[in-house]
Amino acid sequence: MTPSKSVRAVTLGRYSLGVGDRFAHEAEAQLQAFALAARRGVDVVPVWNKSNREHEAVGSEPAGVRAAADRAVRALDWRAPYFVDADHVTLETVERFIAPSDFFTLDVAGAIGRPPRPGAVGEFLDRHADLIGRVDVPGVADPLVLTREAAARTAATYLHAVAEAARIYRHVLQARDGSAFVTEVSMDETDTPQTPTELLLILAAIADAGIPVQTVAPRFSGRFNKGVDYVGDAARFEREFAADIAVLGYAVQAFGLPAGLKLSVHSGSDKFAIFPAIRRTLQATGAGVHVKTSGTTWLEEVIGLAEAGGEGLALVGDLYQAAFERREELCAPYASVIDIDPARLPLPAEFHAWSGRQVAAAVRHDRSNPAYDDSVRQLLHVSYKIAAAMGARFTSALESCRGPIARNVTENIYERHLVPLFLAPTIAGGAS
Repeated sequence: MTPSKSVRAVTLGRYSLGVGDRFAHEAEAQLQAFALAARRGVDVVPVWNKSNREHEAVGSEPAGVRAAADRAVRALDWRAPYFVDADHVTLETVERFIAPSDFFTLDVAGAIGRPPRPGAVGEFLDRHADLIGRVDVPGVADPLVLTREAAARTAATYLHAVAEAARIYRHVLQARDGSAFVTEVSMDETDTPQTPTELLLILAAIADAGIPVQTVAPRFSGRFNKGVDYVGDAARFEREFAADIAVLGYAVQAFGLPAGLKLSVHSGSDKFAIFPAIRRTLQATGAGVHVKTSGTTWLEEVIGLAEAGGEGLALVGDLYQAAFERREELCAPYASVIDIDPARLPLPAEFHAWSGRQVAAAVRHDRSNPAYDDSVRQLLHVSYKIAAAMGARFTSALESCRGPIARNVTENIYERHLVPLFLAPTIAGGAS
């Protein structure tokens, strides 16, 4: 087996959390949450992530993410590592991310299922003949059993996607001319979860391709809807997560992949139901994890604006009205990762009559509050492009309402994400 080359890479660290900042105003408040965790003796690496789709929706550039992160680091005198993620990039979209980013999430989900080059499957099976039959993976109760036919089907499904990841990686490697970066391979945005056996073969292919992958994002079972809780069997997720961690450990030894290789959980924002499972598995195995969040900070901006009252609350009312009227357009790109019940959405006139406290209660992800409304929350989650179109009205409100916004942003990341994932044995309940 050919080991991957550990070149031009940096170490991400055991625990890391991706944070989105769609309007580049909250980096300092976000970093404050990591500083609170560090004071309690737990180092979690902040990774600012923003996808090409989000940049296009708000008219921003990747360089703005780097500038905001660097400003926050200077303001808080942050001395630990941090990264800026070119999130879900393809070969067509990666170019403008190359200079400001030092973490690249190579999104090859769209290449899954495409036929590999002629002869690739047979060559792969011959190269990894020792994986055919029974493979005992420490940490997995039952051996992984694989026939040559099943392995051929898996290889035919994923080899083209891995080759695409290799093309993106080599392009970034050449363009950065020796400047170090973290590589993640993402296969989560697909309909079918990968089994531990499939993940093992995928990792073998990644090693063959010479990609020094530090995190890999598989598709887990259940629904990872944007900005709301996990929908599915949490016990099943825990078994999958633990088995995948064991497979990663095996692959590091068998294929020469980087020693710090860890799982990445995408759309990890607010997945309170599985945070205890992740925490228990990390404690039991000593493994690390990368959890990627995104729109949760944007929603905390909405909550802070509403709580500020006055113009902030009026702006949120106008935002909701526009989102309600354009909901089909706004929801279409996210159709597979949101579940909105239109019948539950209040009419704009009703929403406009709500107090700031009522709006905050509906949007804040506190499941113990009967006023919480996940349909309202999800609609606002996908409505950030409306805020972008408001221009100076919106950005000025972010500055004038800085106090409540920053408080909500920090508390959300620290209390609802960092604490249950990395600092406490069980989830804190999702309340503020």
